[in-house]
Amino acid sequence: MADFTIYLANKNYSSWSMRAWLMLKQAGAEFDEVVVPLRQAETRTEILRHSPSGRLPALRHVDFTVWESLAIGEYLAEVFTKARLWPATRKARAVARAVSAEMHGGFGHLRRHLPMNMRGSYPGRGMTEEAQADLNRIFALWRDAKKRFGAEGAFLFGEFGIPDAMYAPVISRLRTYGVPLDPDIADYCVAVETLPHFLEWQAAAKKEPMIIEEYEF
Repeated sequence: MADFTIYLANKNYSSWSMRAWLMLKQAGAEFDEVVVPLRQAETRTEILRHSPSGRLPALRHVDFTVWESLAIGEYLAEVFTKARLWPATRKARAVARAVSAEMHGGFGHLRRHLPMNMRGSYPGRGMTEEAQADLNRIFALWRDAKKRFGAEGAFLFGEFGIPDAMYAPVISRLRTYGVPLDPDIADYCVAVETLPHFLEWQAAAKKEPMIIEEYEF
């Protein structure tokens, strides 16, 4: 049994679970994982056994629990310092945290109109003006980070880190809803979605038997 256990929601639909899981993988941690299916009679009770907030993901490290994807990332960055989950320089770290926090707390129209469904393919669906405005802001964040701090690598700040994990579910949405992409944005998306860890999560998501009807169009 590993020292770390990550409690996740459905891999096909849970963007927050995906973020924390990718951070764990990038940190190089050995961990066990438990998927708690959503929208079941026992879901709430089961989640509360592992997460005080009643939400997933939650990370158990021996006898300590941390919940919320971004907090999990911060904890892992301190435990696995050699993984460099945050950029090395102070200014880059500040921007990386701002970029990650903006994803954590914003883009409600994107979440509402383009829900995560890694098995699905719904080109053009959900692209309201509000959702497009969210995407425009995200693309601007990506371009700025790449230009200022990530020019020497494939990811936002050069090496894959917490900001890339925070936006990985957005990349899955871009594919699900067939969003047209400029070449520079498309290149970044390919860099993320061809990572072995991304592909591993995607394969598991596509094999899941659980269905949430409201996200199946």
